[in-house]
Amino acid sequence: MKLKIGIFDSGIGGFTILNSLLKTRKDVEVFYLVDTKRIPFGNKNSKEIRLIAKEICTFFVDKNLDALLVACNTTNACALDILEDNLKVPCFDLINSVSEIVDKQIIGVIATQTTVRSSYYKKAINSKKENTVIFQQECPKFVSEIEKEKLNLDKLNSLSDLYLRPLINKNIEELILGCSHYPLIYDFLRKKLDSNIKIIDPSVALIKKFNESFAIPETDRYESISSENVKFFVTSKRNEFSNKVKFWLGIKKEIRLVNLRSNV
Repeated sequence: MKLKIGIFDSGIGGFTILNSLLKTRKDVEVFYLVDTKRIPFGNKNSKEIRLIAKEICTFFVDKNLDALLVACNTTNACALDILEDNLKVPCFDLINSVSEIVDKQIIGVIATQTTVRSSYYKKAINSKKENTVIFQQECPKFVSEIEKEKLNLDKLNSLSDLYLRPLINKNIEELILGCSHYPLIYDFLRKKLDSNIKIIDPSVALIKKFNESFAIPETDRYESISSENVKFFVTSKRNEFSNKVKFWLGIKKEIRLVNLRSNV
């Protein structure tokens, strides 16, 4: 029997979590919800995010989930309690997962405006590891650029310079990609940093924690990646999202349109 797994994000950032999941197991049925109508989440205030989180719960409540993978750092930072309280299933989140694998003293975090201002990363890391110095950098334009159907490589390059420079000047030893979209431009970011600075993709930590809680059947190990049991749901721009699924994941899937019923 397959595990029913929910994943949600405001856009394609959740692809990083989905990929990390499908690389490790195939005993899952995935419901991937994307609130394309209100992207980006990262510039919304906490009250708005918490309202959206309640609507996300309403969508997932009849899916009989075994677990929810929180692919949006902003919702993670502002409304994890709402997801846990309403869905009553294990909720695996990026921030708490990655806080357990940090092992350096000087840490940089790049994230959306709302995630940075919540200080959730600082609180989570400091609760696990004392005497850690954490520098955060807001990256307000990354998500909108990454979400474009045709990437503007020059713009991404200049934004990478702009956002990383302050952290490089602080002599960081590790960089956390504090938005699920950012691993999609890993190559841009890697070129900007000295090779001794480790880049951490929280989706890997999240899936590791998930797999520790839900054992992988021995018969499923070392299998090739399959998207057969993945269902996509969007709140708008169905055709555009279909193109992004094809570009980033290399697959063609039916995209279902849903209404989360909100004026936010």
